[in-house]
Amino acid sequence: MTTRPHSFAQQIQTVAELMLAVAGESVSVIKRAAPEQALKLKHQDEWTIYLEFLRVMFNLTDRVSALHIPLKEQPQFMDELTDTVIDQLKKALEPAFGAGSDQTEIVLTIGTAVAESRQTYERYRFLVTEDSPAKNDMYRDFSDRVARAVGVPRSPGVTAAATLCVSAVIPALIGIFEGQAPPVAADAAANPATAGGSSAPRGATGADIKLVSVMSSIKGEEVETRWGLHPRFRQDLTQEEAKQLTTTMNRVAKILGERYATVAFSDQWASWHKAGHA
Repeated sequence: MTTRPHSFAQQIQTVAELMLAVAGESVSVIKRAAPEQALKLKHQDEWTIYLEFLRVMFNLTDRVSALHIPLKEQPQFMDELTDTVIDQLKKALEPAFGAGSDQTEIVLTIGTAVAESRQTYERYRFLVTEDSPAKNDMYRDFSDRVARAVGVPRSPGVTAAATLCVSAVIPALIGIFEGQAPPVAADAAANPATAGGSSAPRGATGADIKLVSVMSSIKGEEVETRWGLHPRFRQDLTQEEAKQLTTTMNRVAKILGERYATVAFSDQWASWHKAGHA
């Protein structure tokens, strides 16, 4: 990768953080807009929604950067932004893949997302800083794609939520290119598997806060599995959200508890389960 002036390098880093944070947090917003359907979403469905937000944000960033980056350097800027997004996503997903594992799939997925971003959204001609019919048409196309990914095509709640999330990105991007402090940054929110929200301090990628925990422990021949929430996170939930989360986490605890019992009492792990928890 060619070394770029410090100002550009910082902008690339900050924009990448913004994109991953917004994508992760937006998945949470979309799920809240369709709570019943959200309970049916699988990890792959959430990943699809996450990638759709990245696609449209690559396009919006391309449009905004063209107003601030010299024309001859702008393509390289976008290439380096893609590399940075990939690197940050690798770090965010490393716990799931394991340190030192081959994460080629992430590289290919993000590269494909960039290509699809151009194919899908470049045909809309508009100046990113102004409202126009073409801009509204792109938002409509994008929000319809999100609604279909959720499984509720043309849902007014989902399409409105998707439009709200993506429209907020433009002023944030403009602020970054004009040298203002970034409005958001995230660590956990970059992970689509934990898209339930993030309390990471703004501007500080890498701060982890455990919002939900699950613990399995062995008592004699029995396995007990329980889960808990961060107190502040619990306070932020509405009554309906708390009810939905309780239902979901009870199912999660049951699945993980049964899996832990199977593994812990197997011959292969006979000595390991003496640790008493997992």
